[in-house]
Amino acid sequence: MTVRQVGVEEELLLVDPATGRLTAVSRQAVRAHEALPEAEAPVEAELFLQQIETQTPPTTDLDELDAALRRSRRAVGEAAAEAGAAAVAVGTPVLVDGQVTITPQPRYLRIRQEYAELAHSALACAMHVHVDIESPEEGVRVLDGIAPWLPVLLAASANSPYLEGRDTGHASWRSQIWGRWPSHGSGEPFGDVATYHRVVEQMVEWGAALDPAMAYFDARLAADLPTVEVRVADVCTEVEDAVVVTALARALVTTAAAADAPASWRGDLLRAASWRAARHGLAERLVDPATQALAPARAVLASLVAHVRPALEEAGDAARVEDGLEALLARGGGATRQRSVLERTGSLEAVVADVRERTEASWQAG
Repeated sequence: MTVRQVGVEEELLLVDPATGRLTAVSRQAVRAHEALPEAEAPVEAELFLQQIETQTPPTTDLDELDAALRRSRRAVGEAAAEAGAAAVAVGTPVLVDGQVTITPQPRYLRIRQEYAELAHSALACAMHVHVDIESPEEGVRVLDGIAPWLPVLLAASANSPYLEGRDTGHASWRSQIWGRWPSHGSGEPFGDVATYHRVVEQMVEWGAALDPAMAYFDARLAADLPTVEVRVADVCTEVEDAVVVTALARALVTTAAAADAPASWRGDLLRAASWRAARHGLAERLVDPATQALAPARAVLASLVAHVRPALEEAGDAARVEDGLEALLARGGGATRQRSVLERTGSLEAVVADVRERTEASWQAG
């Protein structure tokens, strides 16, 4: 079994350091980054001017991934600071001040024109994990095989309970925002590459996506890379959590690639399992894909580890993942941390300040 390379894309929000409210300075931040003689990681604009993105190079080693994530966050943090802002790793905007603003690039302006309010209300930050595949045929087998387990990754990463000054009642509201897109989610198994491409082509033809890059499936074949792109996770405030989610995503891909035939789930049940993960995160029972029954979050995470254990052990990731999940369960996850700060302080400004402090600590320690 070959250890597969992974790479991570992270989206972060830009906030005013004094107020914690969104600030529309991504263009200034990107220009500041581009002016550096030797930028240590890429920094790019995203759909909104209040949002910024970075990505890591491919690696097989989790220690290297950890270091790369911290370098990427340092690059984003320093670029944001040059623009008078702070970059925070959180799934949804906790506080806003006025309207959010679409980045005035041709593609983003066309998305605004075609999808109207759907585009205007789509400000949210995810973590996308790329895992190497040998071929598109293997990739489609992987997509079908990992689908039942993706809600567990969503629950582990859930980090977006607040939206624009209110508690959504969900652990991951980001996933619900993106669930509005007509090309989002997990549906029926594809079965083969031809069917995958036919589905994407019909979505484009029907206007549900501008092009294949807007196939916002929970996991998809990357358009320009030989990877499966797992898109289900919220951006994690803690780098350690991001690394664990990435390791589990890689192990799921490796396991599914080696399996004879994936289990077939109804699309409506997959959506229901995803909604439950988004609603509760790790604070309640989740759907265990091994049994299709509800079980405590700890037991479902243990079921996931058991499912992918050979892949984890082959990559040398088993101990790190188990220790990381234990730490995550002890903290309760990102959404639980945010709610505990609000309960302690009574202040959403304090929630943003805490997320900012932990985001900056993640790169200052790198």
